[in-house]
Amino acid sequence: MKSLKKSALVLAIAGLPFAAQADLKPLDDAHMGNITGQAGVTIELETRVDIGEFRYTDEGSLSIKDIKIGGANRTDLFEEITDFRDALFGQTSDLIDNIKIDIDIADDGDALINIFPITAAPIDFGISTGDWTLEGHTDSTLLASNFNMVGAFTKVGIRVDTATDTLNLNTQVGISELNVDFDFLALGIRGLKMTGADYMGTRLDGSAANPGVLTLGATIDMDVYKGTRLGGAGDALAIDLNTFAADMSIDQVLVGGTSIGSVMMDNLVVQDTTMRIYGH
Repeated sequence: MKSLKKSALVLAIAGLPFAAQADLKPLDDAHMGNITGQAGVTIELETRVDIGEFRYTDEGSLSIKDIKIGGANRTDLFEEITDFRDALFGQTSDLIDNIKIDIDIADDGDALINIFPITAAPIDFGISTGDWTLEGHTDSTLLASNFNMVGAFTKVGIRVDTATDTLNLNTQVGISELNVDFDFLALGIRGLKMTGADYMGTRLDGSAANPGVLTLGATIDMDVYKGTRLGGAGDALAIDLNTFAADMSIDQVLVGGTSIGSVMMDNLVVQDTTMRIYGH
C-alpha cells in the first residue's frame, strides 16, 4: 500500500517557522475568488488505533477492553473473488491504509467528504476487542468476548446539507469474517459474512450473483440530524435508515459450545427505518 510522502512532510514542517514570521496582508477580491474557486483538499492516511478500555458509566458501567483497530493483515478476505486476487488482497498490513479523503465545500455551503481507496484495492480493516462487561455496585456480567472482525470498505460518502441541517452517510462496506462469543447466553457466532446484495445467492433482479470487488460491500444510506421525539415534545438525535441492502451468512451458530447449523439471508433489504435517541 502507498505510504505518506515523508520528504514532503519534512519540507512542510521545516517551512512553518518562515510562514509564522511572514507579514499578514489582507486579500483583495481577486485573490479571494481564486481561493474559493479551488477544488478542495485531499488527505492520504494510514493509521492504527489501540484503546486499553472504553467505559460508559450511567448508574452502572459498560466496559469494553483491549480495542484494536487497524488493517485486516490477511490475504484471504472475500475468498469467493478470484479475479485479480493478488492486486486486491495480496499485501498485508496491520495499518488501515490505502485511504484517500477528498474534502470540498460546495457553492451552497454543503460539506462533501468522500473516502475511497488510493489504489484499485478496497480499504481493508480489522477490529478486535477483549471482554465486554456490564458492571454494577454489587454484580457484573460478561456479555461478550473473542470479538474479531475483518472486512473492507469500497466507498464512504458524507454530506452535510446546510439547507436541511442533515448529515447523510452513504457507504459500501463488507465483512469477510466476524467471530464473537456472547458468554451470558452461551451463544457463539463463527464466520459471519456480510456483503452486497448481489454477492451471494441471487441478485436483487433474480439473476445469478456475481462475487467481485464491486459487489462485496453492503449498501448503507442513512441521514442523521436534530429531530423531535416520536412519542412527544422534545429534541432528539434522529437517525433515518433510508436503505440497507446486503447478503449475510453465518458458517456456525454455537449454543453451549455445539454447532446447531448455519444461516443464510439472501437479498436482505431494510428501508424507511426511523430511530430517535435522547436522554432520560
